[in-house]
Amino acid sequence: MLCSPTVGFNGIWWSLGMAGTGLDVLQNNKIYIVGTNTMCDQLKGLSLAQQKMCKMYYDHMPPIGAGAQMAIKECQYQFRFRRWNCSTIQGDSSVFGPVLQIPSREAAFTHAISAAGVVHALSRACREGELSICGCSTAMRPKDLNRDFIWGGCGDNIEHGYQYAKAFVDMREKEKNHPRFSKELARMMMNLHNNEAGRRSVYNYAKVACKCHGVSGSCSLKTCWMQLPTFREIGERLKEKYDGAVEVKFNKRGTKLKRKHKKYNKPTTEDLIYLLQSPDYCQANKETGSLGTSGRECNRSSDGMDGCNLMCCGRGYNTFKKTIVERCNCKFMWCCYVKCKTCEHVQDIHVCK
Repeated sequence: MLCSPTVGFNGIWWSLGMAGTGLDVLQNNKIYIVGTNTMCDQLKGLSLAQQKMCKMYYDHMPPIGAGAQMAIKECQYQFRFRRWNCSTIQGDSSVFGPVLQIPSREAAFTHAISAAGVVHALSRACREGELSICGCSTAMRPKDLNRDFIWGGCGDNIEHGYQYAKAFVDMREKEKNHPRFSKELARMMMNLHNNEAGRRSVYNYAKVACKCHGVSGSCSLKTCWMQLPTFREIGERLKEKYDGAVEVKFNKRGTKLKRKHKKYNKPTTEDLIYLLQSPDYCQANKETGSLGTSGRECNRSSDGMDGCNLMCCGRGYNTFKKTIVERCNCKFMWCCYVKCKTCEHVQDIHVCK
């Protein structure tokens, strides 16, 4: 589904993950230094400070775009069974729409997953030799690694990925001048915290990976290196943080955020935080960016958020018959192809009213 955002700020760098933002001119590093100034100015969604970073490190932009795209896809996967399903609109630099104007759990998750995507993509791009100022990881040998193992395989450069992502992603928030005791300042502090939580969901969970060597796979020798977690693992971890996100507020001096309800644990740097409760997303609402759930498929046998009771917000649902055509009874034929039959079956589809 697509939403039609009307966000109050003029685009976000996340739009580099969408088509038609001008990033195509930088893809595959097919760019010449003489043209970087003009090209960086044309990229949609970058703030003035981010444009300057683009001009200094233009080869970092394609991985950042890839990281943003990866984050958008993972967000949509994690929320595919929720009322808010991380909808985007093609060609709009605000990407997620008015939902980001509300400092809620959803805004917290989108900031975190996007920051994580940049760290992941940049760290991997260093390892692949795609960036001019970094290469394989320079991480120290872990003390608990078996002394017979060789340390020095080409690992993901999580150090550079984290540092550059921190500078680039946070720059947009920090270059704004917000008055104290303002909603804008509180939102900025919330966004910075969640950006860091996203980065740490990658940085803190890099692990040692090893490859065996030896005659006939005897594994008499191992070479080891640092490796990022998969982005699906990162998405699942941040989804858990979303479910356990902590509601916060300003302290009396307006300088720090603190938890609103003291019965909950104080949020750590890996936890997500939010300022306002989320809308229910049951009905379409242009102001909140809610598309509503009318027309969404639901699972009649589920008691979870994908179930017809919760997904349809008590409005009920309609049931339709749908004919499913698929390959079946596949057999391997000698030599060498697979022969299948075509099977049809009728399936009940439930759609919210």
